[in-house]
Parts: sequence; structure tokens; C-alpha cells
Amino acid sequence: MRILFLTHTFNSLTQRLYCELSERGHRVSIEFDIADSVAEEAVALFKPDLIVAPYLRRAIPESIWKRHTCLIVHPGIVGDRGPSALDWAIQEQWPEWGVTVLQAEAEMDAGPIWAEERFPLRVAKKSSLYRNEVTEAAARGVLKAVAAFERGATEPFVPTPLNYDDPAVQGRLRPLMKQSDRAIDWSRDTTAVVLAKINAADGFPGIADVLFGQACHLFDASAESLLKGAPGEPIARRETAICRATVDGAVWLGHVKRGEGTGFVHPFKLPATLAFAAEAAALPEAKLDGWWAQQHETWQDIRYEEAQHVGFLHFEFTNGAMGTRQCERLLEAYRWALTRPTKVIVLMGGRDFWSNGVHLNLIEAAESPADESWANINAIDDLAEAIIGTGSHLTIAAVQGNTGAGGCFLARAADLVWMRDGALMNPHYKNMGNLYGSEYWTYLLPPRVGADGARAIMQNRMPLTAKAGVANGFIDACLAADIDAFRVDVARRAAELANAADLDARLAAKRTKRAADEAAKPLAQYRTEELDHMRRNFYGFDPSYHVARFHFVQKSPQSWTPRHLAKHRDLGWTVPA
Repeated sequence: MRILFLTHTFNSLTQRLYCELSERGHRVSIEFDIADSVAEEAVALFKPDLIVAPYLRRAIPESIWKRHTCLIVHPGIVGDRGPSALDWAIQEQWPEWGVTVLQAEAEMDAGPIWAEERFPLRVAKKSSLYRNEVTEAAARGVLKAVAAFERGATEPFVPTPLNYDDPAVQGRLRPLMKQSDRAIDWSRDTTAVVLAKINAADGFPGIADVLFGQACHLFDASAESLLKGAPGEPIARRETAICRATVDGAVWLGHVKRGEGTGFVHPFKLPATLAFAAEAAALPEAKLDGWWAQQHETWQDIRYEEAQHVGFLHFEFTNGAMGTRQCERLLEAYRWALTRPTKVIVLMGGRDFWSNGVHLNLIEAAESPADESWANINAIDDLAEAIIGTGSHLTIAAVQGNTGAGGCFLARAADLVWMRDGALMNPHYKNMGNLYGSEYWTYLLPPRVGADGARAIMQNRMPLTAKAGVANGFIDACLAADIDAFRVDVARRAAELANAADLDARLAAKRTKRAADEAAKPLAQYRTEELDHMRRNFYGFDPSYHVARFHFVQKSPQSWTPRHLAKHRDLGWTVPA
């Protein structure tokens, strides 16, 4: 079928649904919800059999839903209505939540039900739940609804009307959650309550609060079980985070956005210790002793675990962004891990993201964004080079969350890449102002997918599923979709490799191949050639990268749909008169 997506942006959920439907043979085209007239034109051009709205912030116009079946993906249980569905569920600590696929009608979120999928609501940030449980449930629900619609000619499907008299309908109409609904009372709220409130606002819009006497929005909170202090007071710092006391413990605040009128020149989300640099510097440092995973609740962005001759290096960087200092610390941790009595190192990344490459927000906030871009790309290149050059261990990238841009090639620097079924890769750079990219991709990619395959990946700018990655050679294995099962499978497979009888022979062959590759063309030459292009991106006359980064960081509203997404605009058709 021809399926048109009307969506606010090409976010992780939209990408996942695009991949799932495309892999099943449907032709999917995308139009960003910019204006009613733009959406109407897209419908007229594409003539879709079905319209799906994975992520909208306003209603589909009547001129469209009256003439076409439009399926809305709503992140709430049946009967739940309103723009803050997931926020209310997290803040009220519901034990179970769901996703409903419903048909667009005049009343918002009140159309008949095509599918509902439920899931346990773990204690987590809204952004994490959205990328994982919500996305998985939405994929199941949309696939069921699309299949039912497709069978309609022979097996007519009648969606279920919303009926609040049905005792099984637990949802209800909810208003937009306001900051007054989210407000933290530091003199009364426990750590669990504070976490629930910040988690419910994580990603967007954050919690409006005051820190160091300045208005700001709080994001990215983690529990702390040992440190204590006067409720509401900042009591410690660690790397990028600030610890703030609650009535029964403390929370780590990873990111904040300073309020307008505070004199701070960067009105976007930044690591807490950068947004409040002088104030944070005056706090005592709660330094961790080494890289080992802590045995109590705390915030630790890099941690190491070990089992059955395998070292597991976790790096939980918010949104997968890796600034210069984070790359340097991760390289330090990696080199330390190589000194341990192991033969396999598994690079675990984080639950939500493995890596998305350089840290654009930190670059935007730098005195010289060009200089910080240069420092950041060199720091991540140093890490990639260390992984490529490791001769003492087998290296595995266990990609449990999404990854993009340089993060994809940092993962490919490992000997093996195992990816969770359901996670997505975006192995390209061009969307960020035609960046050329580095991380040794010109060395790593062509041998895996061929010259034509490498060119297609870098030019097409589309997401890649784990199954598709295995099919084209970019990925070595697609493992379990359930994240806990994925981790168990990774540990089992890694232990088998570490204890295999042919391990020494495999390591010797790896060293021989690396030496042969180096003799044919040194890694330094690949890096120099890539960085020559990057230098022009950062310092050249074309400002495309700096403009694209500014709009990305500032969350500028979409003004058009990129042509590689809006396929209907390249069909050569015209809008009927």
C-alpha cells in the first residue's frame, strides 16, 4: 500500500514505524505537519491508501480525515485523551500503561480504536520510556491496525468505538500538564516523588525550578542513596552532574536549561556543571574511586563490570552525545579495562543510546564552536583508533539503544557489532549541514558493505534496522528485542568467545590483518583525509554545518520536509486542480 505519515518530526518512533512498514513492502512517504495546506498538498500528491500519524502536536485537518482513514498513534491506554498522556502516567506512578491506535475524528483522541498494546511502566525518564516501551508497543499496534486495514476488502474490520461506560476503559480526558502540576516541593517531596516529577518532564518540557537562586528547567535526574543534606540544597558535583538533597536522600541533576533573563547566553539544555559552572565549582566533588560499577544508587556515566573473563564497559551519556571530555574519559576507562585479566571487552553504551557522536550542544555553547568541533572530533577519533588498534582483546559493540552519525562508526571500530532487534542506526552525517564525518568510516565501512553500499548509506540518510544491517553486512548479529534478554545473550556469547579454544589463534589473525591493513594504507592517512574534509566543514566558507547545528540545538520548528523523506514530492505528479 501507499502509506503517508503526517508527523511533527522524523523522531525515533516515526523512524521505527517507517522501517517496519517499508520492510513489509509498503511504500511510505513522510510529510511534516507544518500547515494544513501543506498536509493537504501531500495527500493530493501521494494519493495514499492510508494515513498514519505517529507523532503529532495538533489535530489532522477535517479536510483530510473525512476523506481518508487516518490512524493516530496515542501514547496512552484506551480512553486516555489529551497532550500529556505519558507525563500523567509517570508522575502518578501507574503500574501499567499502553499505546492506542485510533482513527481520527472531530473530537481529539476520541475516535474508534483499531489496536491497543499494554506494557509495565518501569521507573524511568519519559524519553527513555518513549524510545523503548512506547515505541515497541506502537510498532505492534500499528502493524496490527495496518494489517486489519489491508484485509478490509475481504475481511472488513470494524474499529471499537470509545465507550466510557465500559468498566474496562480506564483512561479519561486529561488536560495539558502545566508547570504548576509538576512543581517540586523540596521541603516535602521524597526522592521517589522528585524523580517521578522530573522523569515525567524529561526530554520536554523539563521542571521549572530555581537552582543557585536562578530560574531554570531541570532534566535528567538519578537517585543518590548515600549523600544527604538540607532539602533542596546543592550538596556535591561529579563530572557533568550536580547532586541536590531531598527530604530522604538526594538526586543527581544531569542537565538544566537556564531561564531567560538570568544573564546566561545559552538558552538551551546543557550539562548542569556547565550551565552553573562557577556555582558548581564551589561544591565538594563526590569523586568515584575508579571505574567499577557502584553497589549503591548513584549517578555514574561510565562504569565497568567483569564476569567470566569478559569486561563490560558501560557509558550512559545523555542522548548519546559525547563531548570532548567524555571521549577522553571513556578512552581512559577503555585503556584501563585492557589491563584487566580478560580477553574480551564489550562496549555496552547506554540503554537508550549507544552513541550519537560529538556533543552538538556543548559545541554550540563553546566560545569557538569551530575549535570545539575540532577538539571533539579528534577526541572521538582517538577513541576509535584505540579500539581499532586493540590486539590483546576481542572487542564487541553491544548496541542496545539507538545510535547515529559518528556513534555508528565508533561501534564498527570493534571487531563485532551485535545490535538489539528494535534499535535503529542512522549511519550518516549529511543531515548535519553536509558533514563529511570521521571516526575512520572510510576505513571501516567499505570492506563491510562494498563501495556502492557505503555510498548508498552515506547518501540516503535513512535509518537502518538491526536486521537490515545484518543483511547488508554492517552488523554482525541481530539479537533479542527485549533489552534484558539482549544483555543476557550478549554476556553468554561474549563468555563463549572468551573461553573458546581458538581464542589465541583468532587474536593472532586479528593482529596480522591489522598489520597488513596498516602496511597497505596507514590509519593516520585515513584520519588525515577525513579531517581535511571536516576542517572545511568547521572552518571553511560554507556555514551549512554551523547553521544546521544551531537549528538542531535551538529546536527550531520545521519549515519544510526534506526531499529524501517526502517521496511524494519527487514523483513528478501535480496536485489536481
